[in-house]
Order: sequence, then structure tokens, then C-alpha cells
Amino acid sequence: MASFDVQEWRKENYLVTTDAEKQDIAAIHRYLTRSTWAVGIDRETVAISVQNSLNFGLFHGEVQIGFARLVTDYATFAYLCDVYVLEAYQGQKLGKWLIACCHAHPVFEKLRRIVLFTSTAPWLYAQAGYEPVNRPDYTWTIARPDIYKSRNNPTKE
Repeated sequence: MASFDVQEWRKENYLVTTDAEKQDIAAIHRYLTRSTWAVGIDRETVAISVQNSLNFGLFHGEVQIGFARLVTDYATFAYLCDVYVLEAYQGQKLGKWLIACCHAHPVFEKLRRIVLFTSTAPWLYAQAGYEPVNRPDYTWTIARPDIYKSRNNPTKE
């Protein structure tokens, strides 16, 4: 994995940081486990995913109120995922700022392709320059949306 200095951006009483030591795994887990895309995800999986990604924590004072991460090879490709801002802080354009901070990171300018999947905020990503892929046979996937539920609650056969 490539090494980059910690990047930070400040706006009023808010901070976005890539500092891995500041990411609040418990707070990230609390949100993700109730999100539409990672219902039931276990804390260990969250910790491993954060450990192996370029993370952007959004803080109000000392409290983590948002998050985004890039799964990347640090050279050509990244997958933007797990983006959220807590409900109490929505409507303040913090999500837009969080994405702008991701785009301002030095690695981002090198990347040939950045992808994301969303069903909750396509307007946010359109404003940031993302376009839908809607080409036949272009984007392929293996999707297992209930993997965390089935792993945590195995059924007996």
C-alpha cells in the first residue's frame, strides 16, 4: 500500500481527516450496521475495511459525524464507498464537502477510474462529476447484499 501523509481540511467547527488513528470504528460501525448497504455488518469487518482503505473521517469537534473511504491501488483505480453524514448534520452541505475533500486528496488526481454505487444520493455524486454507467454489458458485479445478515445468523439445513 502506498504511503501518504495525513491530509486534513477544516471548515468552521468541522474537520475531515485521513488520519487512521482518528477514525472512530465504533461510530462507523454504528452507522454502517443500520445503513441500506451494510445492514448487520460486524465490527471486525468494519475495522478490517478501514485498515485497508484510504479513509476520510468527518468530525464536529471530537465527534465523528461522517465518513467516506476509497478502496484503491493508489495508482489507477478507486472505489468510493461507505459515504455518510449523520442525519442530525444533513442539510448543511457537509456531504458535498466530504466528497470534495476526497477529490482534493493527492492520490485522487492520479486515478484513471473512480467508481461508486448508490441508491440514496445520486444527486450528490452528479454534482461532483460522477456519471451513471448505463452501458449494456459494461459494468459487471457479483452482489451479495445480505452477506452480513446470513453470516451473523446462519440457518440450519
